[in-house]
Amino acid sequence: MTNPPPPGNWTDPTWSAQPSSPAPDPTLVAGQPVPPQPGPVDPYAPDPYAQAPYAPDPYAPVDPYAGTKQPPATQPMPGYAPLGYAPAGYPPQYPGYGYPQPPKTNGLAIAAFVLALIGFTSCITAPIGAILGHVAQKQIRLSGEGGAGMAKAAIIVGWILTGFLVLVILFYVAAIVYAIATSNDSSSGY
Repeated sequence: MTNPPPPGNWTDPTWSAQPSSPAPDPTLVAGQPVPPQPGPVDPYAPDPYAQAPYAPDPYAPVDPYAGTKQPPATQPMPGYAPLGYAPAGYPPQYPGYGYPQPPKTNGLAIAAFVLALIGFTSCITAPIGAILGHVAQKQIRLSGEGGAGMAKAAIIVGWILTGFLVLVILFYVAAIVYAIATSNDSSSGY
């Protein structure tokens, strides 16, 4: 015996007016296969639209330290030098690191430069500075010391100031000769 259907639009899924029949195949709709419906998305599944992983350039230079871990940073203890540095007053721990020491500067080049600069005020030391600059250049060529620039500057400044000194002396000599020549002409009044 069957029960009457419930009133309204609501239907009871357990109620059926007919005896139970086989359920239709959900993969066929009007005889055509239905495409599979997407299920829940797996957040850990690989992205099918992602690009291929990065391939390194085979001709790029290789970093030998790539992928190595740095040691953890620690605070130096009081009274000790920070990690990686030699204590003050001691040579570096790793030979070959740092900059090479510059060559020793030639003392004669320093003296020549100083004398050439003093020539601005006295003019007598300028030729001495120029001559010492030439001697210093020869010493520098033979010994490989530093100071070639100072020697060249002493030569240039020394000879320029010496040239000005010679022009000043010639000007005074000409002025004295002219003064003497004109005083002789004016004193003879006959």
